[in-house]
Amino acid sequence: MSLLRRYREGGATLPFGDLLTAHDVAMEGYFWRFTQPETGRVVIALCGINRAPDGNWATLGLAAHPGGFLRTGAHPEGTAHPSRLGALAGTAFSGGADRVQMDLGHDAQLDVRITPTLPWPRRRFGGSSVFQSVPALNQYWHPWLLGGHAEGRAVLGDAVWELDGAQVYGEKNWGRGGFPDSWWWGQAQGFEDPSACVAFAGGEIHTGPLRTTVTAVVVALPGGRVIRLGNPVVSPIRAHVTDESWSLRGGNLRWSVEIEGNSPLGRAHVLPVPLPAERRNVAGSIEHLAGTLRVTVRERGTVVWEDESPLAALEHGGLERAETELRRRGSKPDATDASPSPP
Repeated sequence: MSLLRRYREGGATLPFGDLLTAHDVAMEGYFWRFTQPETGRVVIALCGINRAPDGNWATLGLAAHPGGFLRTGAHPEGTAHPSRLGALAGTAFSGGADRVQMDLGHDAQLDVRITPTLPWPRRRFGGSSVFQSVPALNQYWHPWLLGGHAEGRAVLGDAVWELDGAQVYGEKNWGRGGFPDSWWWGQAQGFEDPSACVAFAGGEIHTGPLRTTVTAVVVALPGGRVIRLGNPVVSPIRAHVTDESWSLRGGNLRWSVEIEGNSPLGRAHVLPVPLPAERRNVAGSIEHLAGTLRVTVRERGTVVWEDESPLAALEHGGLERAETELRRRGSKPDATDASPSPP
């Protein structure tokens, strides 16, 4: 095995390298989010390709707002594409850069074609910045699509939603060591300017004795200019997060960002995370599909953009936190499937 292949199978990617193809690590996660501001609808689709001693399997999920629809599952097969962005789980899931299809039953389906409008710009590093080059981290993150248009529909219980024209966001995460003990994440479109997009991700990253807490923020400004902040030394972001509030502030000498998000806990979904070697999912993440997020971006102290979205995704992850919330709702910790019909 070549040194380059061993390096990549540790989860790392060289500067200007391809972040979207499979790294062959314990978990490769794929996520799409469809936001339809005119109807107030949001649909998410997720797929995790997980490695177990006896072969790969997949974590699948389809959720929507309003209405609280959620359908999840563990599929016995799973493949992450080795030469392009893409994942496959038998006949239950197929997803790539231009189409996502999911079949979790006659009442839980998605078939959407995607026209990208703002892929990640060609840069030395992706969403994880310089950390993408460090092997064997527990998590890496890359928001590969900051804007796109959807054409298709979703079947959500008794409802059929037409998603033509919905705004699209896509990201990928992967890692050798599973999820951190606690993490936070958010993403928002649905601003006054449809080209604007905000995404952030944070938590404790570690490999061997190296441990540090990092929060990365990516903002696509109206018009398509993309800024990324969150390098611990040169552009640190401070995050204060609860299950109902997200407050992020920081930047560098040129750019600064303030993000305030909130959503009541009772409206959140409890999403699964995989235990790859055990071939099972567990409740692991509290995610709000339609919280409120306000963002202010300054360049050298002058406000260049500020706006608010009522359709933001806001997540606070952690196994103990998610299991506690399920127990509070009277569900078992592994009971992440719940499928009310959206209005």
